[in-house]
Amino acid sequence: MRTASGWKRWVGGLAAAGLLGACTTVPVYGNPVTAGPVQPPHHFFTVDWWRHLVSPTLLEYAPREHAQPAYDAKNERVLTLTRDGLVRSFDAEGTELWRYTVGNRFYAGATVEDGIAYVPGTDGVLHALDAKTGALKWKYVAGEALATAPVLAGDLVLVASQSDTLFAVKRATGELAWLYRRDPPAGFTIHRASSPAVRGQAAWVGFSDGTLVSLDLDDGGVRWEKALAPPGGVTQFVDVDTSPVLDESGHVYAASYAGGLYALDAETGDVVWNSVAQGITSLLMHGNVLVATGDDRLDAYLGDSGKLLWSQTLEERAGMEPVLVKGMLLVPAQRSLLFVDPRTGQSRLAWNPGEGISAPPRVVGGKMYVLSNNGYLYSLRLDGRSG
Repeated sequence: MRTASGWKRWVGGLAAAGLLGACTTVPVYGNPVTAGPVQPPHHFFTVDWWRHLVSPTLLEYAPREHAQPAYDAKNERVLTLTRDGLVRSFDAEGTELWRYTVGNRFYAGATVEDGIAYVPGTDGVLHALDAKTGALKWKYVAGEALATAPVLAGDLVLVASQSDTLFAVKRATGELAWLYRRDPPAGFTIHRASSPAVRGQAAWVGFSDGTLVSLDLDDGGVRWEKALAPPGGVTQFVDVDTSPVLDESGHVYAASYAGGLYALDAETGDVVWNSVAQGITSLLMHGNVLVATGDDRLDAYLGDSGKLLWSQTLEERAGMEPVLVKGMLLVPAQRSLLFVDPRTGQSRLAWNPGEGISAPPRVVGGKMYVLSNNGYLYSLRLDGRSG
């Protein structure tokens, strides 16, 4: 049996195009733990090291790791939040330095700044940890399962719960500054939550009743709210679970799962344009191009007009946020990590390190950290083209 050390510089095995559009699905190679290396047609990355963090439990079906790895720039460490309820810190060589126990699986990753890691727990607690030692500095008991990576806005930490509440907590002390809550709808909803977008003294965040709300960061007061749910009394899956994105032209973009994609004036909430495409779960803005990822689709729009540039059908469920790096879109699609050409939407390569990938990768310079659904953390060196 090959060991991790024996394959330390293992070249990431990849499958050529075939996971998007009308192409026939091809085998997806790439698990360095259980299979030998398969040379890809292009060397997009190499796997420097991996660490096994979580083993499947008895009768566990389709394990999922949803929390994006976090990076501690001050101490040059990567932090993982895994379904066994543990926070772990690793150095650049993959040595575990500390761990902190929460006890419940995580819906979202941590946020690290100035040596402090803010950890959103499904135990209903926001934990602030010393990123160097793992020691608890303070905690805020929200009483609701926290479902988004904390967003830092001045002296506040913003985090949303699975129960349609946005909490604003003071970074220095962990005291509650304010909260904003909406009543969930009567119909079925998506098991996700919108992370707020922040600019200046304003925040924009979506809710499961199909509403996008703009809030004043000073006191949580409502600046405006806009219903993005489709007309006609639709009550099923109207969630605005996409994290809103902002452009430099004063627009904010968000999507209702059933109501489609919207571009709105960030100051007034007036609709600029609307696409009826349904099932959108995450957004990425780059320049004037908006990339929308959905359960079975990947689209690109012009931000100013809403013109559809390209659209591809996925043969597997995607739903987590794509990442743009070295001229490629990296799309976690549960069964694999897709490498997509952002100019055309065509899949170029795919990598499955075992049980697929649900969490977005974390890119730090020329390195990328990937947490697979089978509980492995991989450190990859990116060798692809830039641009």
